[in-house]
Amino acid sequence: MWKPDHPWTELILRGVIVYIFLIILLRVTGKRQIGQLAPFDLVLLLVLSNSVQNAMNGGDNSVIGGMISATTLILLNAFVGRLTYKNKRLERIIEGRAEILIHNGKLYEDIMQKEKITHHELMSALRAEGCNTIDEVHCAILENTGQITVHPNKPGPDQS
Repeated sequence: MWKPDHPWTELILRGVIVYIFLIILLRVTGKRQIGQLAPFDLVLLLVLSNSVQNAMNGGDNSVIGGMISATTLILLNAFVGRLTYKNKRLERIIEGRAEILIHNGKLYEDIMQKEKITHHELMSALRAEGCNTIDEVHCAILENTGQITVHPNKPGPDQS
């Protein structure tokens, strides 16, 4: 129960490899996967964590092995957070950047397709901000968190 089956350095190395792999995998799959968890996304994350568990611990089910793996992930995450805070280029690579979906009533279909945003998702975000049509939107931005920020057109002097 207490004695790890593998050297602690191997458990740390396995954790680092799996962490980097998952960051790359989640980054490549797009913003929606991270920002807005639908029920199937939550199931995917739970199954994903279970699928990489043995890769991280190499079959080591000891308490100490689990503590080493968990500590590795927490420290690695804090380290990456600090790196991205200090290095904006690295932040853009790891966290991505915001994308404009609508500007002055013009919809950018190519960005929606690239980011895998459906018209239903976009229209839902617009309605949440009180816009019924794309023409009512000054800009809509897909944030790097996966959220869609909507800025409606400001009413003119005769539209109050």
